[in-house]
Amino acid sequence: MSRLTHIDERGAARMVDVSGKAETAREATAACHVTMRAETLALVTEGTAKKGDVLATARIAGIMAAKRTSELIPLCHPLAIAGVTLELEPDAALPGIRIAATVKTTGPTGVEMEALTAASVAALTVYDMLKAAEREMRIEGLRVIRKSGGKSGDFRQE
Repeated sequence: MSRLTHIDERGAARMVDVSGKAETAREATAACHVTMRAETLALVTEGTAKKGDVLATARIAGIMAAKRTSELIPLCHPLAIAGVTLELEPDAALPGIRIAATVKTTGPTGVEMEALTAASVAALTVYDMLKAAEREMRIEGLRVIRKSGGKSGDFRQE
């Protein structure tokens, strides 16, 4: 097992020193989905949800969350994020909303946590905006599906 970089020799948590690492282009995409009844999904696709445009609001929430990741996750470095995109796709086969968040930067550390935070907050926003219609919705499958850049190289989930 590899050594945990966020733990010092005494077992105490620490923020990793990345000052000696090369700045490289980095990108990560995280995905999840919110499952719901078909009737609830129709509120989204027909634009009739009581709280307004569910997908637009969730997209903005995800972007905002990516930018604030270091304030939410204690040992994450604050990063100069170059770009954040969120794709929110209604999927009648689930039924529900599929969410993918992609974050880009050029820096000494990756953006996987920012992508995960963006996707999860977008999903939480979908839930919040539709909970009056359905409390049984589920947020599922949160994971990093790809990353590029950095010393560890590229990763793509099959």
